[in-house]
Amino acid sequence: MSTPFYVSPQQAMADRAEYARKGIARGRSLVVLQYADGIVFVGENPSRALHKFSEIYDRIGFAAAGKYNEYENLRIGGVRYADLRGYTYDRGDVTARGLANVYAQTLGTIFSSAAEKPYEVELVVAEVGETPEGDQIYRLPHDGSIVDEHGSVAVGGNAEQISSYLDQRHRDGMTLSEALKLAVQALSRDTNGSEREIPAERLEVAVLDRTRPQKRKFKRITGRQLARLLQGDDGDASKDATGVDGPADAADAGDTEEK
Repeated sequence: MSTPFYVSPQQAMADRAEYARKGIARGRSLVVLQYADGIVFVGENPSRALHKFSEIYDRIGFAAAGKYNEYENLRIGGVRYADLRGYTYDRGDVTARGLANVYAQTLGTIFSSAAEKPYEVELVVAEVGETPEGDQIYRLPHDGSIVDEHGSVAVGGNAEQISSYLDQRHRDGMTLSEALKLAVQALSRDTNGSEREIPAERLEVAVLDRTRPQKRKFKRITGRQLARLLQGDDGDASKDATGVDGPADAADAGDTEEK
């Protein structure tokens, strides 16, 4: 009988972390930024039907980078958790912090389990408050840890370089147009420092808009409204017909596999 090959626990966990990080880095980056009236999600996505950003509940949005089949399972689980908690207790009891804790437990259990590979995903859970001080943004890496972010956050691809760019230029009180243009500038920067142009039709943009009169604050920004915002015209986002509410159900899908 041959002797089993031994790998120390530290080396095994390091190998799993490296595997997950490489998988996430193959995906396109996305950014989440606070602006004066809410939180904006921006990412490069050539598909119009497959989404990186989704609504979870009234004031809560979800963003993910990595393998779609893995983060879509997490998104659906989050929607079910939010619906059940809101129905059982009160809609106000559904919070981004509670949802982030649920995701952290799930990701942490999968990462530490030797029976399956770690998820190649990195998540952002955001909740818009009544005021900018009440906004919450949580980043959840592949290992299930929770990072409380403020102002801006980037995940996927060359997230470290993009985060550094945003930290130097993002400021509180930006308009939606200013925040959107800053996000596009950050995403346009390649790892070698050069810049490329990302056309509007390749952008996926969504917002959690605290000024919307309805309970659901999540809305996608497309078409003419997106073009105007990129040109510097904020306009009235709540009345533009091209802004589309995002459904909080399993039909709101993402990539079959992140490219």
